[in-house]
Amino acid sequence: MADNKSVLVLDIWQDIKRHMFSYLLMLLVVISAFAVIYFTHMNRQTTSDLENLLTERDELDIEWRNLLLEQNSLAEHSEIEKKAQRELRMQRPESGSEIILKIK
Repeated sequence: MADNKSVLVLDIWQDIKRHMFSYLLMLLVVISAFAVIYFTHMNRQTTSDLENLLTERDELDIEWRNLLLEQNSLAEHSEIEKKAQRELRMQRPESGSEIILKIK
C-alpha cells in the first residue's frame, strides 16, 4: 500500500515536471487576467474621481462668478450711499458747510 502511494506521488511529480511550461503559462495567464481586472477597476475609479472634481470645479466657478457680481453691485456708489443712509443715518452735507482745501 505504501509502495503504491510512493509510485503515485512519483508519477504525479514526473507529470508536473513534464508539463511545467504549461503550468507556468497558465499561471501567467491568470496573473495577467487579474492585472487587467485590477487596472480596469483603477481606471474607472480614477475617471469617476476626475468627473467629481470637474463637477466641483464648475460649481466653484459659478459661485465665484456670483460673488464677483455681488461684489460689483455692492461696490457701486449708489448702493453704498443707500446703505450709509439706511444703516448709519448719514446724509449729504449741505453745500454751504463744505470746505474745499487746495494743496499746492
